[in-house]
Formats: sequence, structure tokens, C-alpha cells
Amino acid sequence: MTVTEVVAQLEEFGTDSTKNILMNHGAQAPVLGVKVADLKKLQKQIKQDYQLALDLFDTGIYDAQYLAGLITDDAKMTKTNLHRWLTRANCTSISGTTVAWVTAESRYGHELALEWIDSNKEAKAQAGWQTLASLVSIRNDSELDLAEMKRLLKHIAQTIHQQPNLVRYAMNGFVISAGCYINSLTAAAIQTAKKIGTVSVDMGKTACSVPSAVEYIQKVQQRGTIGKKRKTAKC
Repeated sequence: MTVTEVVAQLEEFGTDSTKNILMNHGAQAPVLGVKVADLKKLQKQIKQDYQLALDLFDTGIYDAQYLAGLITDDAKMTKTNLHRWLTRANCTSISGTTVAWVTAESRYGHELALEWIDSNKEAKAQAGWQTLASLVSIRNDSELDLAEMKRLLKHIAQTIHQQPNLVRYAMNGFVISAGCYINSLTAAAIQTAKKIGTVSVDMGKTACSVPSAVEYIQKVQQRGTIGKKRKTAKC
């Protein structure tokens, strides 16, 4: 399929109601209003197409960028392309999800995540923490620097309340991921979450709320699924 053909399909799937929801969550024009379920229908048709993914992302269309993340070949993503996607993301909803997921599944996930979390640009730092959260959810503990992860938890405990809005949310997400996906860090993550307390984030026009890291991790403990990794960071 060509970019033109895919965009035409996206336009057919789009609805005003979904468009309004997406825009309330931060999507910027152009946005077509395609549900994730319909994007995954296209993903099944296309399967994997690296060049098409790059071309779709370059359209700047929110829905096309989300689809690009689903169909790209993560192993082929270069640092240049990952930086390009971060800077050209339609909105922070894309940079904090699609870009973070693809980066985590690329060969540069750890390197770029650590680079991005130190940025003074909110969207970039957010993407870095989201990438780290995705990394711990898909990589075996043997592939992770657990001492480094523990240091990051301490860093979050000391600095989260001084961070910009989106970074606070992403940091809280990393605490949850570390606690849920790394057996040896569950106790440390819960301790960090208790030290942090309530994380206040302006969720805009949405009904979303910031999850309690302590409650979230404890629910996973009760299910007996601590340490169970995901097959993919994408959803």
C-alpha cells in the first residue's frame, strides 16, 4: 500500500466523536479520528513495512503516526529516525506512546532513554521516561542494569515534584513498571511510591487520573503476575 492509499483508508475509518476524544487527549490537527481497533485492522493488512512507516509518520497526521509505530520494523530504526520521530511527533500523546514504544524495541532504547530523561524539554524528557518504562516491561531482567534502575527510582523520589507536568506522569509510570516487571525491585518501587505520595498532574479536558503506584503494584502482586514480561511495548 502507498501512503495515499493508507491515508484514504484512515479517512474512511475516522469519526468526529473519536476525533474530539483524541484532541481532548492532546492530538493536534491534522487528526482523522480513527479508533485503535481500526488502526490494528490496517496493521494486519500491511503487517510490517519500514519505509511506509517512515512516510506515514512524515505526514504529521496523528492517526498515521500511530499506525506508523505499529507497522515499522523496530530493528531497522536508526538513531536519526528516532530523533526525527520525537521532534516531528504530532503531539505529546504520540511522543510519549508511539515514539517511546518503538524506541524501547529498537537497539537504541536504553541509550536514548537515558539521553532524553535529562532534557529540559518536557516532551523529550517524558518520552525518555516512557521509553524506560517500556524497556523494563519487555526486556529480561538479565538484560537490564538493575543497579541503574534502582538509582533511577531514588532520583525520582528526590525530584518528581519539581518536574514539569508530563514528566511527573511519566516518572510515576516508570515506578509502576519497575515495581511490576522487575521482581527484585518491587519492594524498592513501593517504597519509592510511598515516599513520593500523591502525584498531581493536570490531565486537561480528560477524565483520566494519575494511577496510585502503590495500589497498582499491589494489585499486580495480588494477581501473582509480578515479573511477567510483555511480548511488546505497543498497544
